[in-house]
Amino acid sequence: MQTGVVEANLIKLDEVFNLPYIHDLMAQKLAGTEGSILSDVNVAFYQIEYERLRNKLHEVYESSLLPEVTSANAALHNLLVRLKARSYEL
Repeated sequence: MQTGVVEANLIKLDEVFNLPYIHDLMAQKLAGTEGSILSDVNVAFYQIEYERLRNKLHEVYESSLLPEVTSANAALHNLLVRLKARSYEL
């Protein structure tokens, strides 16, 4: 929301936000052990961090200049109709 660009890659996002625990969580996910039981997890820390990040996201949302609704629906529809019509011509 800050840049107007959608970035879904957590590694790239962490280059910006630099959360110290993300690397461990991503390594666990990549290793396929994300569903395992963690014996030494600090649930209170992650609950607090979840709330902090959720509040931050809400603050950024409130101050965002991005429109609530996309204005490109008609143009996208027209593009899809033209592409579909063109596929029938081939």
